[in-house]
Amino acid sequence: MAKSNSFKAGRHFLQIPGPTNLPDRVLRAMDRAIIDHRGPEFAEISKRVLDRIKQVFKTNNPVVMFPGSGTGAWEAAIVNTLNPGDKVLMFETGQFSSLWSEIAVKFKLDVDLVPGDWRSGVDPKIVVQKLSDDKEKKIKAVFVVHNETSTGVASRIGEIRKAIDSVNHPALFMVDTISSLASIDFRHDEWKVDVTVGGSQKGLLLPPGLSFNAVSPKALEAHKNATMPKHYWDWKPMLENNKNGFFPFTPATTLVYGLDEAINMLLEEGLENVFARHQRHAHATRLAVKAWGLEILCKNENEYSNSLTAVMLPEGHDADNFRKVVLDEYDMSLGMGLNKVKGKVFRIGHLGDFNDLMLMGTLSGVEMGLNKAKIPFKSGGVMAAIEYLSK
Repeated sequence: MAKSNSFKAGRHFLQIPGPTNLPDRVLRAMDRAIIDHRGPEFAEISKRVLDRIKQVFKTNNPVVMFPGSGTGAWEAAIVNTLNPGDKVLMFETGQFSSLWSEIAVKFKLDVDLVPGDWRSGVDPKIVVQKLSDDKEKKIKAVFVVHNETSTGVASRIGEIRKAIDSVNHPALFMVDTISSLASIDFRHDEWKVDVTVGGSQKGLLLPPGLSFNAVSPKALEAHKNATMPKHYWDWKPMLENNKNGFFPFTPATTLVYGLDEAINMLLEEGLENVFARHQRHAHATRLAVKAWGLEILCKNENEYSNSLTAVMLPEGHDADNFRKVVLDEYDMSLGMGLNKVKGKVFRIGHLGDFNDLMLMGTLSGVEMGLNKAKIPFKSGGVMAAIEYLSK
């Protein structure tokens, strides 16, 4: 009889909503010697990356790239454009919008946080109401998380932009795209976003470690009068050095190599095809969830996320225990519920370098896990997804 051990054959299924699976092409691009980050070869790579990343944000304006997580880019958006005491409008759509508002409070902004149920996105009608009531134009910025990674809810950024314009309000428009960039259609210039926040570890096909601010001319003008303390996150020295392909401090060299190749992959597939692929896999996942008789956390179909799906378990069943069963039995990691939905939901990540067979492996693992964990459900979710994908 063979001894039991910790060895698990085959690949681990990482199906959290980021960090995501790394493509072999990106891994190979990163697996090279470090070069002088102040030399001509690195400058050439940097300039190519900084120019082409604009296509991913759909902007002709500068994109600032920091070594750091998305949290750093949140902070950069605040300190480069605002002053202590400024009033800002923020929306509680989940864990990450709440964390962004906590940073704003720490920088002594006057935060008007609209409470939410963690099942809905930002309501453009409330945006209109709040900005209409602001007769003295005290609100300096509107903050929105495009795709709330904790809930699987995607706010309608284009409609929110129209809401701001409908009352002719001058507030800056700040959008977090950390789990939507290169997964869900986003248009920095067309939607007149002033600061778009991004991160490397999701749709950009990279490990954690790079963060981004795409900035509008209006945001750059606000930067001139922003008195928040800043050094590492200051746009000015970054933009000055970036003109020549350099940075004011040591960049994340190997991640820049990887980003160069990741942009190649995204542009080869075509961004619209990338979005369609994500939409297709998201729809197949939702068909499976509904066939299982389980409820999707996101309440509104027009706000369903194409990056991930958060699934509610029946009352009395612990989602973290279910996730443990799936990990132990099938070597697959699913996303946990955070904060208000901890233990109530699990999250299926279906973004990044992902195809039909990977999705079917994921959904099969979930369905087997539901059975193994004795969660009340109906069989047939996998078949519902197969029927859709094979049409």
